Amino acid sequence: MEASEKKRLAAMATKVRMEVIEGTFHAKSGHPGGSLSAADTLTYLYFHEMNVDPQNPRWEGRDRLVLSKGHCAPALYGALALKGFFPLEEIQKLRHAGAMLQGHPDMKGTPGVDMSTGSLGQGISAAVGMALAAKLDNAPWRTYAILGDGEIEEGQVWEAAMFAAAKNLDNLCIVVDNNNLQIDGSIDQVNSPYPIPEKFEAFGFNVITIDGHDFDQIDAAFQAAKACKGKPTAIIQKSVKGKGVSFMENQVSWHGSAPNQEQYETAMAELKATLALYEG
Repeated sequence: MEASEKKRLAAMATKVRMEVIEGTFHAKSGHPGGSLSAADTLTYLYFHEMNVDPQNPRWEGRDRLVLSKGHCAPALYGALALKGFFPLEEIQKLRHAGAMLQGHPDMKGTPGVDMSTGSLGQGISAAVGMALAAKLDNAPWRTYAILGDGEIEEGQVWEAAMFAAAKNLDNLCIVVDNNNLQIDGSIDQVNSPYPIPEKFEAFGFNVITIDGHDFDQIDAAFQAAKACKGKPTAIIQKSVKGKGVSFMENQVSWHGSAPNQEQYETAMAELKATLALYEG
């Protein structure tokens, strides 16, 4: 990937992170940690890879994305707003009664959301169904799903994975956001799903392991996923929970906590300084 494109994506990912902080601060609730760890991947997909049209969110030929770890909606909302699916002002209404943006993605109420998610484990099943539908229709669009590493402790994930491989769904690419933290602590201490790559390989997936904050590696992985024929791809991305905000990084307490006024100002100052470096 060219340096100019990496710089553009890094700046956009920083803006997505700013919207995560903006939304959760005004909501006084939400899940900033896992939203921040997935921001780079969501940025890459919406601003480099996926074929979508903000002016026609239900366009039949679009690529689909399912945020299976639906509690990390603030990052998805940030990407969608910056892409132009709805006004940025909606971010400050996150989780408010009657607002467009609720705590988990709602495909009926939010332009650009392809699947309502929230109950962990179910999103990948919906994504598998979408990929199968595209295969049956000989449609060219692709389906992407982003899962949490704690989420893959759910048995339904592995039923969906088995089905995807059995049906040779090479138009499906899933991403496991492996930040090693879930609400109760580190995933290896709560209910370890390790080793993750070997499990997906055993279920018949093409498996790629990357640094989830390196755009060169992100780009290479998604291009390899498109080139792989005959089997679905699982990208296992090693990431940092709370990435981009120093006091949130690798802190399990930020799984589901909103910043207060002082923390909001500190976080936004850090992110604005980071953005200035990329845009300078």
